[in-house]
Amino acid sequence: MSRIFLSPPDLRPEDHAAVAAALASNWVAPVGPELALFEAAVCERVGMSHAVALNSGTAALHLALTLLGVRQGDLVLCPSLTFAASSNPVRYCGAEPVFIDSEPRTWNMDPARLKEAIEVLSGEGRKPKAVIVVHLYGQCAEMDAILNVCKMHGIPLVEDAAEALGASYRGKAAGSFGLYSFFSFNGNKIITSSGGGMLLGNDGVEIARALHLATQAREPAAHYEHKDIGYNYRMSNVLAALGRSQLADLERRIAVRRGHFESYRDELGDLPGLRMMPVSNAGSPNYWLSCLTLDPAETSVTPDSVLHALAAEDIEARPLWKPLHLQPVFEGCRRFGGDVSESLFARGLCLPSGSNLDESGRKRICDRIRACF
Repeated sequence: MSRIFLSPPDLRPEDHAAVAAALASNWVAPVGPELALFEAAVCERVGMSHAVALNSGTAALHLALTLLGVRQGDLVLCPSLTFAASSNPVRYCGAEPVFIDSEPRTWNMDPARLKEAIEVLSGEGRKPKAVIVVHLYGQCAEMDAILNVCKMHGIPLVEDAAEALGASYRGKAAGSFGLYSFFSFNGNKIITSSGGGMLLGNDGVEIARALHLATQAREPAAHYEHKDIGYNYRMSNVLAALGRSQLADLERRIAVRRGHFESYRDELGDLPGLRMMPVSNAGSPNYWLSCLTLDPAETSVTPDSVLHALAAEDIEARPLWKPLHLQPVFEGCRRFGGDVSESLFARGLCLPSGSNLDESGRKRICDRIRACF
């Protein structure tokens, strides 16, 4: 039996043709027409005015924080239950991350904990410089409440929509809420450009500055002139062609992944203590990954035992993100709450969810999980 991966790239003949056309055009250097077309297509999809295609979502977050003037000694609030890349760029800027616990309705940043953190830190004379909100596993955070808290305290919001392209909250697209937002097109995301990301915003001057910084901050001179420290963050034209082709297939991919989630729920929902990730009725996720939790009060089956059983059948699954406040690299960072994210980590796992996973593969997964019980 072939290996089943968690969320592998889904490449179709149209993607091969798009890359071949980019290669045939000889626009293989970083700049080229596909870049502008990909940026425009994502802006149109999301409803933002300007974008710059980059080599990763991490680069996009670093540039967003740089545009906001985040520097040594500043505090930046971010959720604890997420991948380290949602916080690493805070350190790139010399700033300190402060971790906010999750709420159980969407597993995303808890607006009440966010409000508490801002009030406590501001009372200490250390008003946070920015807030980073993450849409975890393709489901939007409770944006009304989070935006209200940020607006009340005058703190800019950066929207990490790396996992959430195609998701929405109250009819508005993920990636359209923050002063700056960004997506990831890594190989495991719902669409991929092999590696890549994109920074979006409505201020054309600031996004142009991000582009300047992303291309080594070279000044418009015949010789190589530099007034700022820049970065080699630009996406290549060839990868932009792949991303643009995949974007055209986004709706199908969401539908397939939603089918996986609903099938897992229907096939496994009767097992004691097993619950799929809650889906909020305030939004529409893109179902990037299908996640579940196991309640130890109702079953002796643990996430580790399921993971090992699946691995024995050559099926890849993963634990939920380990909270960042538990990561050794962030030891000593302040946090507000933590019980919810720690409990989710202890009880949760992610199941294979790729848009090229077929029914027979999904049945293999469900049969193996049922056998654990």
